[in-house]
Amino acid sequence: MPGLRRAALVAPVRTAVGTFGGSLRDVPVEDLGATVVNAVVERSGIEPERIDDVVFAQSYANSEVPCVGRWLALHAGLPISVPGMQLDRRCGGGLQALITAAMMVQTGGADAVLAGGVESMSRIEYYSTATRWGARAGTVQLYDRLDRGRERSQPEARFGRISGMIETAENLAADYSIAREQADAFAARSHQRAAAAWSEGRFEDEVVPVKVPQRKGEPILFERDEGIRPDSTVETLAKLRTITPGGTVTAGNSSQQNDAASAMLVVAEDELDKLGLEPMGYLTGWAAAGCDPSRMGIGPVAAVERLASRRGTDAVTLLDSLDLVELNEAFAVQVLAVLQGWGWRDDERLNVNGSGISLGHPIGATGSRMVTTLLHELKRRGGGSGLATMCIGGGQGLAAIIEAA
Repeated sequence: MPGLRRAALVAPVRTAVGTFGGSLRDVPVEDLGATVVNAVVERSGIEPERIDDVVFAQSYANSEVPCVGRWLALHAGLPISVPGMQLDRRCGGGLQALITAAMMVQTGGADAVLAGGVESMSRIEYYSTATRWGARAGTVQLYDRLDRGRERSQPEARFGRISGMIETAENLAADYSIAREQADAFAARSHQRAAAAWSEGRFEDEVVPVKVPQRKGEPILFERDEGIRPDSTVETLAKLRTITPGGTVTAGNSSQQNDAASAMLVVAEDELDKLGLEPMGYLTGWAAAGCDPSRMGIGPVAAVERLASRRGTDAVTLLDSLDLVELNEAFAVQVLAVLQGWGWRDDERLNVNGSGISLGHPIGATGSRMVTTLLHELKRRGGGSGLATMCIGGGQGLAAIIEAA
């Protein structure tokens, strides 16, 4: 049996990230996703009929755009013969889409897969579970699907009620003795680094503009992350109230709710020349692991330990061997807890362009966005390797190794 083929990553792109209810509020998921699908095809130069599948993550999918991968393939004008699928690993969905595509090409099930993630948190709807059969009269309760997805990220009968992700972050702050001041300092650093990345032009190559329709006149182009607050300091963040009385987490040291899309081609290495494609990097290893849902933020510790073990080493040795580490910032306290759990910290290699606190966390798109940013930063530095990892609601961690071409 022939060996596995290497999974090359080609033409990684992303939209700029919109704030909750911000510039992208009125842009449907299908238009966000089609924007990056078309950009990948255009930048790579691949003949659309040579795309074997479209694999997309969306964590808050609904029946407006069912099976988002197939929907985007059709909406973007790809040949009808190009199939598509949808997957969900919550905060890790965008990275899982790349991993799933990599497994497809490694095992010969496909030669070229267009993969990524999309999320419009601004357009997540309210819903009812009581109206189809029984609500003939009276008041019907509507659930906010955004909040409900967090509250029901684990079976209550087994783990008890967890009010949401903030509670899990506060648990880690207590477990690892993380002070409010430490969290605010990390959050300020995230905003400052993201602002510096934009001012120095580091995001220009990876971001593709989104056309935002206007009531009158031509669409405007949205092409810059809008949640970055360059003036954030420990002092300004300290003025914000904690969400939980006596707690550590504030709106300023947490990730945002966002709208964005990101995608790239995942291609079998031995098909690159035939397809006329130039790789930017390779996905060379990955691992997922579960953890206690009430401490979901610690998930990257187990995931990286498992990934390191599969490579015959330990987590610290693996981390020390990498040029860059992208650890999604669901909460500042979560990042600080993970770093303690690893027993590793190197601020010169960690989230050098910011992450979830500053750039935002458009759930299903985040993982692909992180890999896109990582690939472009490795290219800017002349090569090397990096890690993309995140915690996941419900108690999981996901991690992958990316090597520059």
